[in-house]
Amino acid sequence: MSRIAIGSDHAGYELKQHLVGVLQAGGHDVLDLGTHSTEPVDYPEICAAVGRTVRDGQALYGIVIGGSGQGEQLAANKVRGVRAALCNDLYTARMARQHNDANVLSIGGRVVGTGLAEEILALFLTTEFEGGRHARRVEQLMQIERDEAALATPTHPEP
Repeated sequence: MSRIAIGSDHAGYELKQHLVGVLQAGGHDVLDLGTHSTEPVDYPEICAAVGRTVRDGQALYGIVIGGSGQGEQLAANKVRGVRAALCNDLYTARMARQHNDANVLSIGGRVVGTGLAEEILALFLTTEFEGGRHARRVEQLMQIERDEAALATPTHPEP
């Protein structure tokens, strides 16, 4: 199987722990980047670490989990090369992979129960990217990212 990086904040901790077990039982190598308790913690650096692990090729996919999953998705998407998708249902999980070639899955631990989270995870991991017209669109997204990075040069400092 493949290596999967996973991280959460305190609100997503219990679901993260559950999904780590599901992934390991499925034969995946899991890189758990935290948090390691339900004590309050800020999520941005944890989610960025998951994104960097995927970007650097140390994991095929990443998973970030929080209360709603929204902030975690935003944090992971700040890492160049990451396409994180918030998927709290099966349709968005399938479309995130088929049409957007998402490489990081975000889930809301306070939104999705463990059974549905398992289904979302399985669908995300087994759905192939369709390519075709979607590849052109993903490339356009990546070009926007490259263009924005070029604006962040010393001649155009970020605000």
